[in-house]
Amino acid sequence: MLAYNHELFIRQALESVLAQCVNFNYEIVVGEDKSTDGTRAILMDLYRRYPERIVPLLHDRNTGMMRNFQATLSSCRGQYLAIVEGDDYWTCENKLQRQVDFLDQHPDYAVCFHRAQVLDQTGAGRADVIPRPSFSAGPYTIEDLIAENLIATCTVMYRWDCVGPLPDWFLDLKLGDWPLHILVAQSGKIMLMDEVMSVYRMHSGGMWTSGQGIAQKREMMRMMKSLDRHLNFQYTDAIRRTLAVLYLDMAIIERLKGNRMPTLRYLTASLRGGKLPLAGRWRALAALLAYSVFGIRRVESAPGRHNHPPLAPPFGRSPRDEHNSDVL
Repeated sequence: MLAYNHELFIRQALESVLAQCVNFNYEIVVGEDKSTDGTRAILMDLYRRYPERIVPLLHDRNTGMMRNFQATLSSCRGQYLAIVEGDDYWTCENKLQRQVDFLDQHPDYAVCFHRAQVLDQTGAGRADVIPRPSFSAGPYTIEDLIAENLIATCTVMYRWDCVGPLPDWFLDLKLGDWPLHILVAQSGKIMLMDEVMSVYRMHSGGMWTSGQGIAQKREMMRMMKSLDRHLNFQYTDAIRRTLAVLYLDMAIIERLKGNRMPTLRYLTASLRGGKLPLAGRWRALAALLAYSVFGIRRVESAPGRHNHPPLAPPFGRSPRDEHNSDVL
């Protein structure tokens, strides 16, 4: 668990982990990154009550999200690793047991995750379940994860020996969960369990929720290019398809801002190389082209768009990545 200025949420997050009913030992390693509110006091209050269960990792200065993540991961020592951020929480007392049982019984799987309910406290009125119901329960591959971040961070469990040390370039990213899912998925298959067993909270203080659209897309692209090199270009075609979709997302963002030339530039980049998946996107592409070339301002809906689920901040692209592709 990473925690920074989560005073309003961390007690609920910790208590949801402490409430787990399991037949094995587990510990909660909490990286508390020198919060400026009452987060640390709440953490230490619970630690004094549950010293055998909670392992506080207290930084004497703010290290930043990714270095806190690295330090917290390196302090974990279990057979399996589950993640819940300090502003999310679990809703099923058997969550850990069910995931451990699955991984025990299926040694060819490196990752299992489940669905999460989105709790929108930004006022946008979202009430999604992620991944969307259109993603059926069952096995997925690393290529599926490259195409879209299906996994809310508060739902994932990894085999610890599949995690490994984080590469140096990882620490320079501004999002962590999506690339980590992909890195672990090199070691085995991925299972989506159908149950909703956690809550993914969207709030104005979330690092990803409060970001800017174009900047977020650029960060995702930088992450994808780093992954491509790290994976020795084994998945270049899949990564290029994702980059094309991100360019299309950026064209849509600029269209909504009324910026005609940037719309055309990003639209052209999305089509260059022929990697953009076109199924379900023809209407959106036609509307973008009409606007960027001819200046036609008719508003169209965009069915069948590539809808990235929000990445579970604070680590990265996640269910908190609110999309700008609803309207053209």
